[in-house]
Amino acid sequence: MSEQQFDLIVIGGGSGGVRAARIAAGYGANVAICEQSRMGGTCVIRGCVPKKLLVYASHFAEDFETAKSYGWRIKDASFSWSTLIANKDREIDRLNQVYHRLLDNAGVTTFMGHAQLLDRHRVQVGEQTLRAKKILLATGGQPFTPDFSGCELAISSDQAFHLETLPKRIIIAGGGYIAVEFAGIFNGMGSEVVLAYRGDKILRGFDDDLRDHLENEMHNQGIIIQHDCEISSLERQQSGQLQVTYEDGEVTMADQVMFATGRSPNVDNLGLEQAGIELSPKGAIPVDDDSRTCQDNIFAVGDVTDRINLTPVAIREGHAFADTEFGNKPRQADHALVPSAVFSQPPIGTVGYSEQLAREKFGRLRIYRSSFRAMKHSLSDIQEKTLMKMIVDDATNVVVGLHIIGLDAAEMVQGFAVAVKAGLKKDDFDATVGIHPTSGEEVVTLRDFEVVE
Repeated sequence: MSEQQFDLIVIGGGSGGVRAARIAAGYGANVAICEQSRMGGTCVIRGCVPKKLLVYASHFAEDFETAKSYGWRIKDASFSWSTLIANKDREIDRLNQVYHRLLDNAGVTTFMGHAQLLDRHRVQVGEQTLRAKKILLATGGQPFTPDFSGCELAISSDQAFHLETLPKRIIIAGGGYIAVEFAGIFNGMGSEVVLAYRGDKILRGFDDDLRDHLENEMHNQGIIIQHDCEISSLERQQSGQLQVTYEDGEVTMADQVMFATGRSPNVDNLGLEQAGIELSPKGAIPVDDDSRTCQDNIFAVGDVTDRINLTPVAIREGHAFADTEFGNKPRQADHALVPSAVFSQPPIGTVGYSEQLAREKFGRLRIYRSSFRAMKHSLSDIQEKTLMKMIVDDATNVVVGLHIIGLDAAEMVQGFAVAVKAGLKKDDFDATVGIHPTSGEEVVTLRDFEVVE
């Protein structure tokens, strides 16, 4: 068969790849996109979106209990896991179709199937061979599961979205944001949850005050957190349960075991060696600030590059690539002071430097803290606390970090991230009138601080 010619071939139909394809096509490029699963990638199909829907679902038990304190009476409330999963699947199907329409409307040619590089300019998808001047790799990441006896009996976060029944007891291996988010999800729906983490403190890389606060709140919710703990084997019993053996010899039982031990770049069978591209020591595709690989016509964006593995970052990388290569608008994606959230329970919003990294970079700091019960909980028995922490460079008075854990944390930090990104000073925060009564007003009324260096 003859080769089909394009200006750009994008491999991967996730957020970064779709954005790059649409923008490049908008500049007049003849673009093809290849995807072996469904359009939307990790975030839309098996990540952020379905996970946030499950987080919402898991909150209702607490909301029903809180409602009683506000005079409401909820009769015969019950939960159906199968209904939730069916409704979630319907929404994901809708979003998949939205992505297809966006690509069709932009004039992008879609090829469904596994794509593999044949060389620097050719890509094979099924029985078809495509050729392009430029190629963009946007294949995202995939769950990492350790290799041990019975590891095939465990599930990953991908499979957790498709369980037929809600497990009565689940052990989640891991201590990162995916692990703590699913711990909150299953706990909120009534499962007994054990978080088995090989480290000494969850959420490595986040500010220590957030890590300690979240662990305390999870403990108060009944989640069992085991530190310095690693699973060595799994064995299916006649009862259908899993026998879980830890490296220290402890044995326990669970209905389900989920591994949330990180994600790795999705480079399997991509044909990188045939295009002359070598991986980094961590298995990622190395790129420069323009997302260009060692081959000057091949680029990569998103989680497959293992820079900042967040959907909005992948979108910006893909957009910057298209602007630069096809729009005659050279620019690079900005990876500095990127805000992020953890949809744990309570949720986290964060932007800027942790205290540890700020000390290393700036030296003398002023640390502002505030801890309080959110007003929503004031009539109920819920004792959950909100923690706010602001980090200020003492020499310049610039706010270099803002970390919030508590009700609506992510929504608050999204707004204040603009101020931190703009390099505003503590005086600018102090000069801003708060909106009362809100939790967010606390950010502009922080007064008590300690000096650290």
